[in-house]
Amino acid sequence: MGIGRIHYRSGARICALTALPLLGLSLPAAAQSDGYYKGKQVRMIIPSGAGGGYDTFARVLSMHLRKHLPGNPNIVDQNMPGASGMLATNWAASIAPKDGTVIVATYNTLLIEPLFGNKSVRYDPRDLEWVGSMGKQQQICVTWHTSPITSIQQAKEREIVVAATGATGNSAQMPKQLNQLIGTKFRVVAGYSTTESRLSLERGESEGICGLSYSTLKAAQPEWIANKRINVLVQTGASPQLGLEKVPLLRDLITDVNDKKVLDTLSFPEELGRPFLMPPGTPKNLVQIVRRAFDATMKDPAFLADAEKARLDLDPVTGEEAEAMIKEAYSTPKAMIDRAAELSR
Repeated sequence: MGIGRIHYRSGARICALTALPLLGLSLPAAAQSDGYYKGKQVRMIIPSGAGGGYDTFARVLSMHLRKHLPGNPNIVDQNMPGASGMLATNWAASIAPKDGTVIVATYNTLLIEPLFGNKSVRYDPRDLEWVGSMGKQQQICVTWHTSPITSIQQAKEREIVVAATGATGNSAQMPKQLNQLIGTKFRVVAGYSTTESRLSLERGESEGICGLSYSTLKAAQPEWIANKRINVLVQTGASPQLGLEKVPLLRDLITDVNDKKVLDTLSFPEELGRPFLMPPGTPKNLVQIVRRAFDATMKDPAFLADAEKARLDLDPVTGEEAEAMIKEAYSTPKAMIDRAAELSR
């Protein structure tokens, strides 16, 4: 994936999935005109504090999205951090206005939580109105450059303290999965903000972080990579990321065939790495307007230029594609879901 470049998917399956929801679509005349959004204020809810990857992606999107919405409404960014995005996502599902004036960025890891019976969840991803996703989020696990642990094999030999945000975030989930799948000895210390977790590495409070998005790291801490401040132990995904060709893939380290299938189930949120949604119950015609504005923004030269400046990796998914992926994941057999939940505890 190149920085600030857009990657398009191809294939009959995706094309068919994308086309199905559009068949026979006919928007009311008022919704197709400038009338509805003109003069309105749209809120872009960001599920994290300022400065992190979700914040950066959402703010760059909102700068350009308004140009592609009929009536060019003003878009106001609003940070709503808490519980690794759970606060904002629950709010979207239960409290947020359903009048088309709310767009919510959410953590991709939250897409799978209802499958595991998380009692804090107040949403069903199948009911949320998906706008699209800006990019993938393949994860890496790292130690600080001063650590003697420089390989994933060494991480099986002694306990390693890793910093994490909330219990449902990537930084808490990935080390737990590594412990169970390949026998590492990570000890998760949760409660940090995204920025604080990275500072904990620099201050020596923690020895590593797992569940980092490599694309985000390139944008937020490029000096860590340029100055070789981290040891990258392992990465997720089906193929190595650019620049990490020598780093082992987690999938290749798992010997159990069934666990490999479970990992594939756990990995579907990576394909929707930067998802955006609207509250359930938002009128379908307004959802379609925002979806098409999102799609147009992803091709906007001015947006692409700003994404490149911000070092954002783009690999967009349409709202229809996201909806289809989620429905497919939620049809996974119960035995496989139970094992996936076990790996995430």
